[in-house]
Order: sequence, then structure tokens, then C-alpha cells
Amino acid sequence: MYGDADISIPAALLSDPARARVLLALADGRALPASMLASEAGVAASTASEHLAKLCAAGMLSVEPHGRHRYYRIADPRVINAVEALAEIAPRPPVRSLRQGTRANALRHARLCYDHLAGGLGVALMAALVESGALDGGDGGYHPESARTDRLSAPGHDVGYKLTGRGAALLGDFGIDLAALRAKRRPLIRYCLDWTEQRHHLAGALGAALAARLFELDWVLHAPPASRAVRLTDAGRTGLAATFGLSLDQACPVAG
Repeated sequence: MYGDADISIPAALLSDPARARVLLALADGRALPASMLASEAGVAASTASEHLAKLCAAGMLSVEPHGRHRYYRIADPRVINAVEALAEIAPRPPVRSLRQGTRANALRHARLCYDHLAGGLGVALMAALVESGALDGGDGGYHPESARTDRLSAPGHDVGYKLTGRGAALLGDFGIDLAALRAKRRPLIRYCLDWTEQRHHLAGALGAALAARLFELDWVLHAPPASRAVRLTDAGRTGLAATFGLSLDQACPVAG
């Protein structure tokens, strides 16, 4: 028998700004070394080690030894769901530098939500799949007046998106092995409610595979280390328009 969940434990861990910045730096699913995470958190290496040990002990992070270095990554996608939910209700600090403004805009335009695309690029891609008939069951939008369980900054449940025959052919031609994805225990299609765009972006095994394919083709690139922002390349803009009918003039700037 168990009582109510003790949310004070993860809340206490997330209440420290340095630990929160560490989790945000790892929110794209990559593993990063302690030195890079210390820089991202703005603390000394010894202080970062203390924070990382606490996050690992709580099951929020896992650590992987690679030679003489230790790399850290998010241990459970639900950690990022919690962080994204807090981001929705958290106050927005004023932008006090060009660097801060550039980074905030980059995250809004295109970022990774664990292992799938989010932000303007992720939402636009989801909308294009719906409009082309590749996905059926919803319109890509969040409708709070009719939402039953969905809430912003969390995986959605109200809408049952399905891959159509047209979508299977389109994505198969794009190089995604749907048979392999369906063999996984992970649901093929899920969606999240994007906290910056307040619309749906594609998650699940298909969302992860689609993002991986875009990286493989160099259509999107990782932003500077320790950032979950991604950048669209010229080839990506052209390819997404030709393949999915995606117009990204407003959704995402081209990588420079």
C-alpha cells in the first residue's frame, strides 16, 4: 500500500536554478559530459558534480562512462514532461542580452522535445502531415474548450491520430522503416502539446524516427553544444517543401 505521491522531492530538486538548467540542457535526449553541463549551469565543476549526483540518485539522470569521461542523460522522458509543464507556468525573465534573446528565439523556432521535433518546426511538420492526409484523426490544433485530459506541455491523449495508407507510402519513400517501428513496444504515433506554439507536435516512435531521418540527411543540425535548439539548413528547407509541402518562411530561420 502506498500513499499519495510526494511531489516535494522532485520539486525540491527542480527548485535549484543550476539543476533546472542541467535538465533543460539534456532535454533533447543527448548525453553530455559534466564539464559542459557545468558551463551550461554557470557553476564550478565541483558544484556541478554535486548537482549531478543528486539528480542521478533521484533517478532523473543516468550516467554513462566513456573512457575517462562520464556522460549524463535524462533517465526517463517523464522528467522532461515535468520540466516542460513547469516551463508553461513559470514566469519569463526579461531578456538582458543579445545572447539570451537569440537563444530564446532559437528554442521557439525549432528544438528537440526529448527525441522528437518541437517548436515552430515541429508544429509545422505535424500540420503538414495532417493537411496532406498522411495523418488522420485530428487537425493539429489544441482546443482547450473541448479538451478532456490534454494540457499544455505534456503528452496528449484526447486525439487519436492514425497513419493513413498515403502517409505510410510517403514516409516509407522518405526512408523510414515503418515495419521496424511497429515492432517496437513504443507507440507508433503520439503527440505532445507544444508549450510555445500551443499546438500539436508529433511524438512516439514515428516522431523520433522522423527527427532522426532529418538529422541523417543534414536537413536539421544541432545548435551549439548544451542547447536543445536545432537549426534548419537550406537543404532542409528545400527538402521539407518538396517532400511534405512545408512552407517554413515564418516557422524557422535557416541555419547560418
